[in-house]
Amino acid sequence: MWENTTKDRILGEIADYEWKEPGILVSYSKPIKRTVSLISANVDLVKKITNRKPVPLLIYLCDTPIPDKETRKFSTEKLPEIYSAMGMVSKPGLSALIMKILFKFQKPPIPMKSFTNEEKAEEWLKQFI
Repeated sequence: MWENTTKDRILGEIADYEWKEPGILVSYSKPIKRTVSLISANVDLVKKITNRKPVPLLIYLCDTPIPDKETRKFSTEKLPEIYSAMGMVSKPGLSALIMKILFKFQKPPIPMKSFTNEEKAEEWLKQFI
């Protein structure tokens, strides 16, 4: 089905993806600096995975270099095209820092919430399926 997969995981440049029942997409971030071209390619990949339907995302964040302003703006614009909500799981403080950087002057374009516990993140995301 996918040319770049391992068992149930779809491999991407900035993150790997897999489905978690009942319809939550799981993302495993990679520690690579985001650029407009990488975000664009990732949006295309996610649209293929989800059949172009925005879905709730459970994302496991990792430390990554801070993207430039253009990349942050582009990423924010593309979020509603691919995700209906985002539950971010990370070590304490990391997702708050990312939210502060990405949404310094505006509120997030989709519902977003930070978690240190994946079960709580998954429970919260179920309302967006």
